[in-house]
Amino acid sequence: MASAQERPEIGVVLSDVGLGDQSYSDAAFRGLAKARDEEGILFDYREIAQTDTYDEAFKQLVEGDNDLIIGLGYMVKDSLEKIAKENPDQQFLIVDDSSELPNVASITFKEEEGSYMAGVVAGLSTKSGHVGFLGGVESDLLKKFQFGYEQGVKAANPQADVKSVYAGDFGDSDLGTSIATSMIQDDDIDVIYTAAGLTGVGALQEAQKQGTYAIGVDADQFFIAEKAVVTSMIKNVDNAIFSAVRTFNENGGKFPQKDMVFGLKEEGVGLAPIRVVELTPEQQSLIDKLTQDLISGNITIQLP
Repeated sequence: MASAQERPEIGVVLSDVGLGDQSYSDAAFRGLAKARDEEGILFDYREIAQTDTYDEAFKQLVEGDNDLIIGLGYMVKDSLEKIAKENPDQQFLIVDDSSELPNVASITFKEEEGSYMAGVVAGLSTKSGHVGFLGGVESDLLKKFQFGYEQGVKAANPQADVKSVYAGDFGDSDLGTSIATSMIQDDDIDVIYTAAGLTGVGALQEAQKQGTYAIGVDADQFFIAEKAVVTSMIKNVDNAIFSAVRTFNENGGKFPQKDMVFGLKEEGVGLAPIRVVELTPEQQSLIDKLTQDLISGNITIQLP
């Protein structure tokens, strides 16, 4: 093991909800912990609850002499770029967005591919023919989840319809509960795919109370509502960050590729095990076929 002085130091600014979100920030933290254990890095982190602003969080990590500073989520981009311009010799990495600045590399995902497969499962699982999508704050990123899901539903079940709703909040489980209740009771929706952080957790739990199905996001969220969560669209933020950190280390503190993209082929996205519902062999074969068609490029997902 290298001495502490030789070990790369990495700082990360977590997304707005921070640790304990049971998905995004927690996954990033796992990736850095793995890099600590396997690559010998040291890492530090900041949450918005600690610093009040993203500007301050990035400033503190710059002052901490980190070799690499990671910003988690598109919502940190303005602050990250501001501090990156002020510190042109500091290497930054943004997750879920990209930047034209020369000292900012990026990790993005093909969320539409994982969401397409979530839609396939929803289309095969629905009994009413009505399924739903619950997003957090409407954005170009969340549209990738929505559009991929909608097209996956139609691929598996052309007669099904999809209602897509944005909560406008990632951190309000009560709001998620309310929206899910309306979807289930007013629209006869029996499968809800959530891409809404803690807001989505409320929807998953309400689906269980109502005896309907749900699909989680980012991590395997089965444990949140074990009678309802059929699968989850796993976004392997941990794998992607670990891979990027290892690349950074192996290339002397540089990224050979400025913009790194992780899809089904790169194991950046995928599905958690399918539970709760029983799929026929024919349905499982369809899932396998569509997965391979996405990987091979035989399916093109239309995005806005």
